[in-house]
Amino acid sequence: MSETAAVDDRETAPARPWLAGYPEGVDWHQPLEPRTLPAVFEDAARRFADRPAFDFLGRRQTYGALARQVDATAAGLVRLGIAKGTRVGLMLPNSPFYPMAFFAVLKAGGVVVNLNPLHAREQLRAEIADAGVSVLVTVDLAALSDKAVALLDDDGPLDTVLVGRFAGALPWLKSVAFQFLKSREIAKLPADARVVPFERVTAPGPAVDFPAIAPDDLAVLQFTGGTTGTPKAAMLSHANVTINAAQAAAWFVGAQPGDERLLAVLPFFHVFAMTVGFVMAVELGVEIVALPRFDIDQVMKTVARRKITLLPGVPTIFNAISQHPKRDRYDLSSVRLCISGGAALPLEVKQTFERLTGCTLFEGYGLTEASPVVSCNPVKGNNKPGSIGQPIPGTDIRIQSMEDASVLGLGERGEVCVRGPQVMRGYWNREEENAQTLADGWLRTGDVGVMDEEGYVFIVDRIKDLIITNGYNVYPRTVEEAVYQHPAIAECCVAGVPDAARGEAVKVYASLKPGIGSLTLEELRGFLDDKLSPIEQPRHLEVRDVLPRTLIGKLSRKALKDEEAARRGDGSPG
Repeated sequence: MSETAAVDDRETAPARPWLAGYPEGVDWHQPLEPRTLPAVFEDAARRFADRPAFDFLGRRQTYGALARQVDATAAGLVRLGIAKGTRVGLMLPNSPFYPMAFFAVLKAGGVVVNLNPLHAREQLRAEIADAGVSVLVTVDLAALSDKAVALLDDDGPLDTVLVGRFAGALPWLKSVAFQFLKSREIAKLPADARVVPFERVTAPGPAVDFPAIAPDDLAVLQFTGGTTGTPKAAMLSHANVTINAAQAAAWFVGAQPGDERLLAVLPFFHVFAMTVGFVMAVELGVEIVALPRFDIDQVMKTVARRKITLLPGVPTIFNAISQHPKRDRYDLSSVRLCISGGAALPLEVKQTFERLTGCTLFEGYGLTEASPVVSCNPVKGNNKPGSIGQPIPGTDIRIQSMEDASVLGLGERGEVCVRGPQVMRGYWNREEENAQTLADGWLRTGDVGVMDEEGYVFIVDRIKDLIITNGYNVYPRTVEEAVYQHPAIAECCVAGVPDAARGEAVKVYASLKPGIGSLTLEELRGFLDDKLSPIEQPRHLEVRDVLPRTLIGKLSRKALKDEEAARRGDGSPG
């Protein structure tokens, strides 16, 4: 399906009950022009050349200055050998290196592969091998660069690691303080020709020719669990991402191009942050105020000091703001638009945040395979609690039967399916799964929902076993494989259980080998420390003599989740 087919396909279009009450100021049928990501950035750099583009802990740069850095970096990458289709991994915290590397890789014709810096080496090795990453960009924080350099010795495609000086991205005084007080956190890079300082890439050199790139070209490989829980890379084209950013920008009625400040505390390697907190922000000429990690005190201070106007986040962030003991000391009145995504927004969190801050919290919905935004509650219109809102422009949603794939009526429960120009091209090297997930031009989300008479969608369950904690996907199989390495474990099964702060928390159910007296959660977490990221670490452990099984002898995750729900007395799955 072409990038624009879903927008103009009216003769075969499904019923669209949302059109009768679509948000004021938003046109579902608006033209959505496929563009390349470098074109979007270069257009913003021309329109907002003297406007601030990026603020990192007080070091600010304009769109014009950032554009010059991107051009220099892109030329250096071409001289380094980056060509059309080269996969380049970005293993970066939020910092000026991300926008420089992101747009430079794409301008050089490469493909960005977003990698989570918190992942264990084995996870990174598998993703690098799967995506065919030959060049990796990181910074000289020992926790990152040591891992990146070690990956060079694996039997895989990686042959070059570009390392930026983290201290060089900080304001002068903070840079000096960081190098003096945090010297142990700075890596000592080896004398290895495969390890290249980022400054060498950006240095002046001979002129280069940039390859021609088109909107349909592959731009990003974004790892996700899809509908099966097995990590795989979603192929997002330039058009997928730029159109989704344009759709989101159109939805946020009232946003003032060149005059907004967005707090980027969600990591850019996360697809929600990449599209909404980064690409959409660039399209609107927003000043991106980036923090390298989530710290609630720093968030509160930054919102108040920098007069943040746009705040995309996950429910955990909004809950933390509401629960901050000194919340009344901070002036949060500048925030006009808060968007919650990445995980289901508990009604209590939404209501408490709105009551305490006076800012309406809009819940949206998306998935990596849709670049990611699919729907959102309207900025001007009925913000329905518990709903993920209406489809954004050019996007169709239908509910179909999980038994025979027939289209269901309003109010009927079934699988949520999506069609639109932001839907991925498919999974990288997963043809069989592509046929199942992209059926007849519709993306099967694996989520169960209902649609009401106004076209608002409500997610009521998940088909897939993914655990979503703090907006991140955790794959039970990944955790189970790590847990099974513990010498005391006989069998284990991993599931998500409700957690007020995180949405869901990882719980391990295990039986022990004969002769093993006990195993504590602290002992298990210590064993898993170098095998799983902090996000994937279990928060609960339940040791049993026997784990439940299905009729054919498989361990039954469903039985465990049903027991958990009954024990909690909420009647809902954990």
